[in-house]
Amino acid sequence: MTEDYLVKALCYDGFVRAYAVKATEAVAEAQRRHDTWHTASAALGRTMVGALLLGATLKGDDKLTVKIQGDGPAGAIVVDSNGHGDVKGYIKNPHISLPANPQGKLDVKGAVGTEGMFVVIKNLGLKEPFSGQTPIVSGEIGEDFTYYLAVSEQIPSAVGLSVLVDTDDSIKTAGGFLIQIMPGADEAIIDKIEQQLQGTPLISKLLDEGQTPEEILQGLVGTEQLEILEKMPVQFKCDCSKEKFASAIIALGPDEIQQMIDEDHGAEAVCAFCNNKYYYDEADLQALKAEALGE
Repeated sequence: MTEDYLVKALCYDGFVRAYAVKATEAVAEAQRRHDTWHTASAALGRTMVGALLLGATLKGDDKLTVKIQGDGPAGAIVVDSNGHGDVKGYIKNPHISLPANPQGKLDVKGAVGTEGMFVVIKNLGLKEPFSGQTPIVSGEIGEDFTYYLAVSEQIPSAVGLSVLVDTDDSIKTAGGFLIQIMPGADEAIIDKIEQQLQGTPLISKLLDEGQTPEEILQGLVGTEQLEILEKMPVQFKCDCSKEKFASAIIALGPDEIQQMIDEDHGAEAVCAFCNNKYYYDEADLQALKAEALGE
């Protein structure tokens, strides 16, 4: 299996920023951990690919969270990513498999819904995180990222997100692109890129045919002056730990911890992002209660 990675590039004398990512393994890891069924896999996978592309516009340790809260059966989708190419995410209802839409494709819109909010929270190491939100405009997710970027960040962008799910619900390929027009670009550039994009097949299909992110970018923007700036590995990565959950238990306070000891003689914490489980026996909880009491 070839590695997942993201490519950052400039073209048209720097007036166009272009990113493409292959994220098959990252999305496959999420599918396995959450046991998502095919429509849920596509919805979560597209959101993860979009978050990786947005994350690539950040500096290293800066982080962002994408939350999609639609009125469809999938429920909330939450994905975190950062400037290092790490991504993790979950979907509230992983067991969603809907009939194909009229185009014969996975009905992501049916799973997500067409009413609700698309939210991006960026933690840029400042006192307050930056938060932007837009209404869901299609539920297909790619258009929702595009609309968010145009309205909330004022950057004309084209976003393509694509997940190919196999018949056994495993992930065959996943990837996407983000093309951004910088201030000062003339109309001829915009027209040319729009024409190129109209004829582009799904990214997951191109990946399935063996194309690399670099080749996909060349096809998207035309080969002229494509300057590859960086190639960055991307991966599913969760930073949860027994210590982090312990801090959360301490924050509940001594009475709540005593109740866990009395009623359950222990506690189990499950990470929503990766499904890792952490166990705390009575002795662990007594120690955490003592910390909560400041002993």
